[in-house]
Parts: sequence; structure tokens; C-alpha cells
Amino acid sequence: MNGRSEVTTLPALLGALWGLLFLVLAGIAPAGAQTAPAPTTPPPQVQELLQLLDDPAIRTWIAQQKQGEASTEEGALQEPNSMNSEMVAMRVERLRTHLTALAAAIPRLPDEARQAAGLLSQELQSQSFLDVVVLVLGFLGLGAGAEWIFKRVTGSARDRAISRPVTTASQRVQMTGMRLAFGLAHVAIFALGSIGAFLIFEWPPLLRRIVLAYLLAALLLRCALLAGRILLSPHPVGSHAPEAIRVMPMTDERARFWYRRMMLFIGWFAIGWATVELVRTLGFSPEGRRLVAYALGIGLLAIAIEAVWRLPAHPIPDAERHRRHHALAPWLLSLYLVLLWGLWVAGLMGLFWLLVVAVVLPQAVKITKQSARHLLRPHEGAEPTHNQELWAIYLDRGVRVILMIGAALFLAWVWGIDLGEMTSRDTVLTRLVRGALSSIVILLVADLLWQLVKTQIDRRLTNLRAVAPPGSEEALRQARIRTLLPMLRMAIFIVLATVAVLMALSSLGVEIGPLIAGAGIFGVAVGFGSQTLVRDVISGIFYLLDDAFRVGEYIQSGRYKGTVESLGFRSVKLRHHRGPIFTVPYGQLGAVENMSRDWVIDKMTINVTYDTDLDLAKKVIKQVGKELAADPEFAPNIIEPLKMQGVEQFGEFAIQVRMKMMTRPGEQFVIRRKAYAMLKKAFDENGIRFAFPTVQVAGRDEAEPAAAARQALKLVKGTPPEEGA
Repeated sequence: MNGRSEVTTLPALLGALWGLLFLVLAGIAPAGAQTAPAPTTPPPQVQELLQLLDDPAIRTWIAQQKQGEASTEEGALQEPNSMNSEMVAMRVERLRTHLTALAAAIPRLPDEARQAAGLLSQELQSQSFLDVVVLVLGFLGLGAGAEWIFKRVTGSARDRAISRPVTTASQRVQMTGMRLAFGLAHVAIFALGSIGAFLIFEWPPLLRRIVLAYLLAALLLRCALLAGRILLSPHPVGSHAPEAIRVMPMTDERARFWYRRMMLFIGWFAIGWATVELVRTLGFSPEGRRLVAYALGIGLLAIAIEAVWRLPAHPIPDAERHRRHHALAPWLLSLYLVLLWGLWVAGLMGLFWLLVVAVVLPQAVKITKQSARHLLRPHEGAEPTHNQELWAIYLDRGVRVILMIGAALFLAWVWGIDLGEMTSRDTVLTRLVRGALSSIVILLVADLLWQLVKTQIDRRLTNLRAVAPPGSEEALRQARIRTLLPMLRMAIFIVLATVAVLMALSSLGVEIGPLIAGAGIFGVAVGFGSQTLVRDVISGIFYLLDDAFRVGEYIQSGRYKGTVESLGFRSVKLRHHRGPIFTVPYGQLGAVENMSRDWVIDKMTINVTYDTDLDLAKKVIKQVGKELAADPEFAPNIIEPLKMQGVEQFGEFAIQVRMKMMTRPGEQFVIRRKAYAMLKKAFDENGIRFAFPTVQVAGRDEAEPAAAARQALKLVKGTPPEEGA
């Protein structure tokens, strides 16, 4: 054999020897853990092999060979058709092998059980299985006793802390934190009293593993009890209402229902886990352990299906729709649970956990949002404060981010994806996975920012509901803020959404530079095709910059007039004083007449007779203006009182007198009507008469009208008039 073949076969031989040595050591390690034999010195050949493997040159060469094999595998992955077919065939073969091994392990279960019993009896020697049960119960009782003593010692402090009234959100959070702190202290005392006391003594290895497994299962159940009491509060403490300290919003009946099922499910799961660890310790084969686990899993399936079918109805207004959904939901949920159990038995754990996360994660996000709002809700009848809304958003979004990132990491761990290795490789799959994770984080951050901005702006708008005195500086400032904040909110949403989408696309590997350039060209083309729309938008921007009008002001532009109700990106909505609403594009407004700014001068004209004493009329009008300005109903809206300006002109039947007053915009009409009524009364008291058009007929004596009437009657009858008539 030449040197080239020796170079080729030597690394293969060394790799085979290294793999054989690893398998031998892996097989010896468990046995050594059970029988604990004395360490032996390896043979000289093995020592030489180990020294050879420690040589840096050989290690470098082996690493290069592994990289070559990895590149070959990547090249094979570039053939999609063959890869897909081989993958499907491999998965089908793996599933068939798994089910065949399970079927073959069923007849061996009795023999494995007998061998396990013999091993246990040999280990325990003079102790029986009943002694083990009594030992476990004894240490559980010891932990419960230690917890009872701790409860008696700290009972008075706990009662003082929990008996305080719970009305506000901060008190509710403090109460929940104190209950959690006391509960964790009880769990810690239980763990020290049971597990800690057990670990102090020396026990046989098998007995140590068995008892420790069941004690850990009891500790898991104890933690579940604490979580159930904190979240669901099925049994309120003292006279507290259950809703006062319950984190998850639900009725008492549903809280007790879910608490019992959750405890039953977790208790069965903990016992099943400890039992599987027991059979593992007693030497069951992997297939035998799986059969035991699948059999215990039927109990979990039964508990879940029973909870689905006996779930209390949720009180909602739409009872008919709820009945239809309630009739269909149990069947779908039961089918889903059976499917999960089937996937677990079939060994398709990747698909199993994917379906679990796909259903549980949205519900967890929904429950988190409701729980955050419920825990931080204000006192009954009170409005939520700004800090409460912000903390609710922080809690909701923070837990949502943790849940989503945790779900992604958990699925990566289940599917065997090494995130650290993915960052060092640059394949299509790794880029897509990294991009998807980055996109999720970007969208979550954008959602958090949007919720914070939206809450701040909505809160600001809510605080502006208290209307300031009309015409005051505060009222003008509030009107401008109510005009600009909605548009600012929409602009921030568009900016955040655009930036988040572009960053998500960039993280997925999409080149956003050409996309932005194409969007710019498309925008120019659209601008040429929709010049009217562009003109409206730009005109609206300049109207806002000029502060031409605000929400709540009365304006007139051409034939459009009304109160500004809302401002859009391309149009303004005007509510006419008779009811109709106009939607006017900014480009069609033109010159705007704002009738609601600062002040308005209202001029009035009255007609008095020619014999009127004008000095007296001036004094009366001035006195009416003073009385009107002193009226508390009209005084805040009068800037300058009513006064007489003088004689406007001499008419055919009257002297026209001009008056004026300065008022707040929009208030002049009510004040004018009141002023007219007061002027009528004051003029009557002072003998000043209002002039009005009259017709006066005058003659020489009383007989002439009668003669004229007779002559007219004759003319009607056709008789010639008398001479001299």
C-alpha cells in the first residue's frame, strides 16, 4: 500500500478507535455510577492512542476533515428534491422503528418489572416497598410540620400585613407581593424540612434517588399551589373580596374550577415524572420507560378533556353566540388534546411542541394583558391614572416580550437548533431564522413604543375635556392642542410602522435600498397623477403651520361655513350650525374667515323719534351696558360694555342711533338679544319712543272726505260727476 493510501486510512482508523473508546467509556460510566468500581490504569495501547490524539497537528487535521464533511453536507442540502424525499423517508422510517420498538417492549414489561423489584429489594435488603412509602410520607410530614411551626411564629405579622384594606392599584400590588413573599417563605421552609432533612443522612443510592424524586414532585406541587392561590385566589383570606386580590379576572366559580383542575393536573404530572424517574433508576429499558410515561399521560389527557367539557359558562352579553361557540369548542379542544397525545406517543416532539406553543402562546398573551389591566385597575368608580396606564403597558408588553422570546428559544432547543452555531454560519436557513427572530424583537419594540406614545397622547386629550373659559389663553391653547395631537398621533404611527417594517425586511435579508428608491420613484409618479391630492395635503400642512383654524372654531370659506369638528390629512370637517356637515378638501378652502378668534365687535342700530332727547338716550344706553356687564351670566363674555357711538343718520321717519359692544367670539348673539330686551324696558321707563313708519292722511274739513267718496261712487256706477265737485 502506498503512502497516499496510508495517509487516507490512518485518520479513519484513528477516528474509529476514538469513537469506540467513547462508546466504551459511555457504557462504563453508568455502571461505574451504580457499582462504583476502583479506577483502573488503561492499557499501554490506549495510552499511546490518547497521546497521539493530543498531538496538535492531528487535531488540526481532524478539524479540517470535519469542515470538509460539513461542506459536503451543505452541498447535498442544495439539492431540494432529493433532500425533501430523503428527509420524508427518514422520518417515516424513524416513526416506524419507534412504534415497532414500543410494540415489542409491551411483552417485556412484566419481566422488567420483576427485575426492577428484585433490584430494589436487593438494594434495600431489610426494607420493603411499604417502608419506602412510609419514609417518603415521613419526610413530607416533617416538611409540613416545619412549615406549620413557621406559620405559627409568623402568623401575627402575616395577619397584620394581609388584613389591610385593598382599594387602590398600589395597595393591590403590595398585597399580591406580600402574599407571594409569605408563600415563597413557606415553600422554602417546606423544602428545608423535607428535602434538606433527607439529604443530611446517608442513604443507599437507589433509595436516595427514589425518595428524592418524590420529594421534588411534592415540592413542585407545593409551588403550583402557591401560584394557584396568587393568580386565582379561590379561597379569599378573611373578609376580603376575592376580586380584590385575584390577579386573573374571572368569577369565583371559574376560579375554583381552574384551581382544582390545575392542581390535579400538576399533581398527576409530578407523580408521573417521579414514577418515570423511578423506573429509570430501577433499570427499565428506554422503550419500557416510554410505555410507562405514555400510560401515565392518558391520565393527563383525561384530566384535560374533563376540564374542557365541564368548564363553567362565561357570562357574556351575547348568550346565543356563546352557546354556539360553547357547543363547538369542546369537540375541537378534545380533538386537539388527543392529537397532542398521539404526536407524543409517535415521538414527533418537534411538531408536538410547535402545536402546544401555537395554541398556548396567544392565550398566554391574552391572559397577561387582561391580568395586567385587572391588577392595576383603579378603585371602583375612579378613572385610571396616567401612571397606572403606563405600568399596565410596561407589565403587559414586558411579559409578552418574555413569553415570545422564551417560546422561540424553547422551540429552538426542542428542534436542536444551536443559536450560537447559527450566528457563525451563513446559510439561507440560518439567515431566515435570525431574521425572523430579529423581526419579532423589532416589532415588539415598535409595539411597545406605539403603546406608550398612544397612551400619552390619549391621556393628554382626556385631560383637555375640562373646558376652560371661552376666549381665555388656556382655552386657545387647549383648542390648538386638540387640533395637533390627533394628527401627531397618526404621523407617529405611520413613522413607527414604516421604520419597523423596513427594519424587519432588512433583518430578513431584503435589500431595502432599492425598495426605498423604488418607493420614491413610485411616489413621484403618483404625485404627478394625483396633483389634487398632493395639493390638499400640502395646503393642510400650511394651514396648520399658519394656525388658521383649530378644532371647535367657527370658520367660513366661500359657501362653506361651520364649526371645525376634525382635521384629516387632506380635508377638514365643518359642522353647520343647522346640522349638516361639510367635508372640504384643504385645496378648496382658499381664504378662511375665522369667526372664533380673540374677540368680536357687535354693532347695533335702533330708530328713535325726532323728539327724542339724545343725551338722555345716551345715558340710558350706558346704564343698560353697565347692568349687562354686571350680570354674572354675561360678564365673563363681555370685553367692552354696550355704549352709544352717536347718530348714524337722519332717516325719513326716525333718527338712527348706532351702538357697539365687544364680546367673546360666538357669544355676541345671546348678549345682543338680552341687550335689546333691556333697552326696550329702559326706554319705556324714561319716555323714549322707538320710531316706526306711519301713514298720515290730512284734509280741509270733515265734509270734503264724504263728498270725495260720493264722487268716486258715481264714477264706479258710470254717472257723470256733478259740476263743481
